[in-house]
Amino acid sequence: MTAASPSTRRLALLLAGLAMFGPFSIDTIFPAFPQLAQRLSVDEVAVQQTISVYLLFYGLMSLAHGPLSDALGRKRVILGGLVIFVGASVGCALSTDLTTLLVFRALQGLSAGVGMIVGRAVIRDLYHGHDAQRLMSQVSMIFGIAPAIAPIIGGWILLSGAGWPLIFWFLVVFSLLLLVATARFLPETHPVEARTSLSPRGLLRDYLRMGSNPRLLRLALASALNFSSVFLYISSAPVFVMQHLKLGEGGFAWLFVPTIGGMTLGAFLSGQMAGRVLPQRQIGIGFGLCGLSAVLNIGYVLSVPEIALPWAVVPIFMGGTGLAMIFPILALGVLDLYPHQRGLASSMQMFIQMMINTFVAGVLSPLLSSNPVRLAFGYAGFFVLGASVWYWENACARRNPPAPAR
Repeated sequence: MTAASPSTRRLALLLAGLAMFGPFSIDTIFPAFPQLAQRLSVDEVAVQQTISVYLLFYGLMSLAHGPLSDALGRKRVILGGLVIFVGASVGCALSTDLTTLLVFRALQGLSAGVGMIVGRAVIRDLYHGHDAQRLMSQVSMIFGIAPAIAPIIGGWILLSGAGWPLIFWFLVVFSLLLLVATARFLPETHPVEARTSLSPRGLLRDYLRMGSNPRLLRLALASALNFSSVFLYISSAPVFVMQHLKLGEGGFAWLFVPTIGGMTLGAFLSGQMAGRVLPQRQIGIGFGLCGLSAVLNIGYVLSVPEIALPWAVVPIFMGGTGLAMIFPILALGVLDLYPHQRGLASSMQMFIQMMINTFVAGVLSPLLSSNPVRLAFGYAGFFVLGASVWYWENACARRNPPAPAR
């Protein structure tokens, strides 16, 4: 930790808040899907594209947030992203047709990743080793509240009689508060003398270099595939909650609270294990929990004619715990490969994750969400893929101990 760094608790709260406005943009509108379809005169499959378009542009722009922060400074880039997000949210609230809404959703996606991507670089700028893992875990634990409460807030807004535009006005207020807090409390952690030039040719060269680094790809894929298991349920929430569990617009908490509760518990355990448990062992425990949750989930959906609470969400709670124990170690592993280009490395990692998430939301969720058995096998499949990539990386590291890339 540097001498100029702020208190850990305040920094954790601020960085978690900056990471929240991305998930809020996805999850808050889930309860409004039926109303959006009715008011915009489209079917719910078309409304699903409000998620896919958002994720696509989020992923594409994630390649730029990190390099911009390496060249211009962390705080300036975060503030710029927040200003754009406020304007995009206003545009969404005022949209009167699906095409206009999708345009502003794309603009939201272009700006929403700045908090999480640049925030990871801020953590690594200020902290090292176990301290970095503890702060990353604290941020993950607080950030985990967002996907849990976002659909609940969206449901409350609709149940109050307000229309779907008020959900986007809520996002405007939330992001304005973050804008003020960032301007007031976030320090600039990337000094001028450490900044890199912003050359398109150089940027392309650096991305090609990172994209051809097998270790970075394995670490990023292990993390992204593992998270995609739970994200499959998150992106399928309208069908899973309203059709399979037969709950109303206010019932999203029954999926999101256990899911994010598990992730919050896993992040807390990760912070407690930092410096006490070897990272390899911690990851092994995390994957063990993920595997057990997948087996229990498949066993349950195959044994009953119709899924019901609470057993339909207990395995997802367990899986969320496991993946949150794994994430901080893998995320820091990617950043440590490029200590002089942490923003760029964070962008590369997020791009990989978001491209997979876009595929899950746009292709796999519509294919699998109609059947709980298909969802359960898709959930298990992502855990298997994530664990396989991790153990592949582990075997490669034992044969050839890696040297950090510069």
